[in-house]
Amino acid sequence: MIEDYKKLAELKKEYLAYEGSEVITWCSGCGNYGIQKAIERAVVLEGYKPKDVLFCYDIGCHGNGSDKMGKTEVYTLHGLHGRVLPVAAGAAVSNPNVKVIAAGGDGGTMSEGINHLVHTIRNDYPMIFILHNNENYGLTTGQASSTTRRGLAMNGSPDGVMMEPLNCSEFALNLGASFVARVYSGDVKHMTKVLRAALNHKGFAFVEVMQVCPTYNKATPVEWYEERSAPLKSTPKTRSDALKAARDMEKNMKLGVLYQDKKTVNFLDRLVNRKDVKSVPVDEVKRFNISELIKRFM
Repeated sequence: MIEDYKKLAELKKEYLAYEGSEVITWCSGCGNYGIQKAIERAVVLEGYKPKDVLFCYDIGCHGNGSDKMGKTEVYTLHGLHGRVLPVAAGAAVSNPNVKVIAAGGDGGTMSEGINHLVHTIRNDYPMIFILHNNENYGLTTGQASSTTRRGLAMNGSPDGVMMEPLNCSEFALNLGASFVARVYSGDVKHMTKVLRAALNHKGFAFVEVMQVCPTYNKATPVEWYEERSAPLKSTPKTRSDALKAARDMEKNMKLGVLYQDKKTVNFLDRLVNRKDVKSVPVDEVKRFNISELIKRFM
């Protein structure tokens, strides 16, 4: 890790290209600060120039990063609530020469947009998805989400959540995701390492970030995660072993790359009709004169 910091110092100009000029307005102690830094460090250390990356954000507290990432030379997209994945997938398929990094919260991803997550995993689109899991709807003042722990009283559920929470990494593994990782927002070094691994994955990389929310989720502060986090010594070799590692969310939370299929064949590489095509879809877009078609309806 020391070598990484030396390299970042050498790549100061490249690193600063991802630094935004806007004032960051997340709550003091919010996990988004660490996540933003880890993303910036990972892309710089992997040699990505701003023109080579598209950052796609969903609606939520994390989405405020869309205008904090870089200045004019960084490409960002701010989507609709729960709908960032289909937009990001479209971009990844249209131009595989650009690395697509999408982000969404536990609310929009595991409720409104859970159908999109299912099919993004199924199709194994060549992109990264960072799930910011702070176990509540933070942007709308702390309502319970589908990952909020049972019994916890939140805005909108003062008597406590009655259902068991969804385990996001376990969910992704059961759907057959080719890369699944879990990290903690307070450990920037580890996040950077895992995100670098995700950047080098050929298919869909699912990275769940267990994120501190100091304003609305008092049940899981920094101390809670630090007492329970257990970094993996190595990546489990089978999906069954990965599922076992992903299961415990209370006492012994395994962090790291939970599973990776390095032999996966992603969506683009499965397309038979593009087997011998050298260009990418975005280069094949042409202008068509539709005046004759319009005349039919006039």
